[in-house]
Amino acid sequence: MGILMCPVCGQPLTGEEKRWRCASRHSYDVAKEGYVNLSLSSRKGDDIGDNKDMARSRRDFLNKGYFEPLAIAVTDCLSEYSARGDTVLDICCGEGYYTAYASERTERSFYGFDLSKNMVRLAAKRKCAADFFVANIASIPIRDKAVDAAFHLFAPFHAREFRRVLADDGVLLTAIPGRDHLLGLKELLYDEPYLNDEKEPDTDGFKIAERIRVKDEITLTAHEDVSSLFRMTPYYYHTPTAGMDRLSGCDRLTTPIDFVILVLRKDLRG
Repeated sequence: MGILMCPVCGQPLTGEEKRWRCASRHSYDVAKEGYVNLSLSSRKGDDIGDNKDMARSRRDFLNKGYFEPLAIAVTDCLSEYSARGDTVLDICCGEGYYTAYASERTERSFYGFDLSKNMVRLAAKRKCAADFFVANIASIPIRDKAVDAAFHLFAPFHAREFRRVLADDGVLLTAIPGRDHLLGLKELLYDEPYLNDEKEPDTDGFKIAERIRVKDEITLTAHEDVSSLFRMTPYYYHTPTAGMDRLSGCDRLTTPIDFVILVLRKDLRG
């Protein structure tokens, strides 16, 4: 983990057998799963983000390959826009599905982090060729310009930190929901389903090199999968009772999946 720095003092971290330590002797234990917690939050790690059941549900859903078209597209972009041996960072990595997918197919040095310890624990359990850590997106414990490529899927966009950790010639991939993404699920939940506006994040300090649309159709054939997908979405927090009733009886769902990948470069002008 040569790119990591101490979240307290900013000095480089050096790995020992069971902990990471900086020159000022700030120390961070390595969990039995292999990840390290570099979050300075005063809240208990298990209470931040998705709980254990939701984390496992997301892992199980993604492991069935429903969103594999996005994983393929991200991996293809990394192959095109980075080189063998480059450092790649998965920002807000969740339970590690996309990192594991890409690391199995490209020869890069992968890192991933998330604020949720439940997610990072599952990511580390994948035992893929990647190093995982718990951290806050607003203060990423990585040295300036240490990352050659990064990807960031459906999470808050923090332009200042992303620019800081990304090399000047690096690339950042970010994904947003496309117009028709999960329209079939919304038709189940809402009397008046709506299309997504494809609003792009404020990418201040970056320029868009390419937009890539990834679109497919999936069919879920078990209520467990329909419920897992629902829990992964913002609709989980604002669905009317009638929609919840329809969801409870649904054991088959066909829906488009629709993603837009933005390929971003640093804007070095000025």
